[in-house]
Amino acid sequence: MPTPVISRDGRKVAVIGVALADCGRVDELTPYALHAQAARRALADCGLDRSVVDGFGSAGLGTLAPVEVAEYLGLRPTWVDSTAVGGSTWEVMAAHAADAIAAGHANAVLLVYGSTARADLKAGRRTANLSFGARGPLQFEVPYGHTLIAKYAMAARRHMHEYGTTLEQLAEVAVQARANASRNPDAMYRTPITVDEVLSGPVIADPFTKLHCCIRSDGGCAVLLAAEQYVPDTVKPPVWILGTGECVSHSTMSEWDDFTVSPAAVSGRLAFARAGIRPSDIDVAQIYDAFTYMTLVTLEDLGFCGKGEGGAFAADGRLLTDGELPVNTDGGGLSACHPGMRGLFLLVEAVRQLRGEAGGHQVRRRGRLPQLAVASGTGGWFCSSGTVVLGRD
Repeated sequence: MPTPVISRDGRKVAVIGVALADCGRVDELTPYALHAQAARRALADCGLDRSVVDGFGSAGLGTLAPVEVAEYLGLRPTWVDSTAVGGSTWEVMAAHAADAIAAGHANAVLLVYGSTARADLKAGRRTANLSFGARGPLQFEVPYGHTLIAKYAMAARRHMHEYGTTLEQLAEVAVQARANASRNPDAMYRTPITVDEVLSGPVIADPFTKLHCCIRSDGGCAVLLAAEQYVPDTVKPPVWILGTGECVSHSTMSEWDDFTVSPAAVSGRLAFARAGIRPSDIDVAQIYDAFTYMTLVTLEDLGFCGKGEGGAFAADGRLLTDGELPVNTDGGGLSACHPGMRGLFLLVEAVRQLRGEAGGHQVRRRGRLPQLAVASGTGGWFCSSGTVVLGRD
């Protein structure tokens, strides 16, 4: 097992508490209430009081995030982060928090997220059009009707053109995510699906049909990171932060050098190098999957297979909970939950898998619990990436 990240003063950093708020269909709670629910549950998970929290990270809610959310939770942190880089926000925040703790700038950092995206759309409180009223670089793409899903669809088509990736291979990602979700009682959609069902669904943005796309849910979660000094006082085994990496790529499609390469190619390389391990050492992977193509290309860019080989790699059940490389073991954004920015959920599931707390969808490799996990988040339309490598004692 690699040595956990150590700073100049020797402080190691662990995840000591994780929790989900209510997820799926949540019509009766506000986003603030989901933040509070997740925070309370994460503190209960580790058995510590909120008084230990001196660092706080939040994004996506409030005019002065994370000030408003911290106030709502009754916290007065002396270290804060409100990094906002899309779905990878939480892996990037976790990296910043780990660095701060290791350097002695904070002792215990709470990361919290909550959203009622599904309920808000249903009630007409928000719109799904992210380009409306766009300014800055995005304004030059708006006249052409580029939506977020269209940008992912173009990238997927380019991969298909360059490497012969097939619709059936992309559909396999959705099928296996749903199979994993079928074993997770917290997943929003659990009924198994087939490749034919994915391919025959209504087209949303060519080549994506409905089941190639993430679900829309409500939900929240929280992760508490702390210095090693807190570990003896916690009720759960620690999961250590071994290495992190982050990278940004582009915002306008014309500035993206290669539609078949995501910034995970950089963030993953950095995280694995800093952890002192190789991709082949990983037992379980949690990868942002707003669309099937995201899973496929991120597998390539993290080094689990060669460039252009993601389609073939994802076949034959490799991504299943009992497969060669279990991926998105809770069902991912394609089946479990996706309330807007899913990155923090990746860390929660990775920690639960390493602790052996995942219940019916628990991974066991040759009869033993996984030792190493990776969580890799993607933001925007492959605009940003954050990767975190975690390990057991």
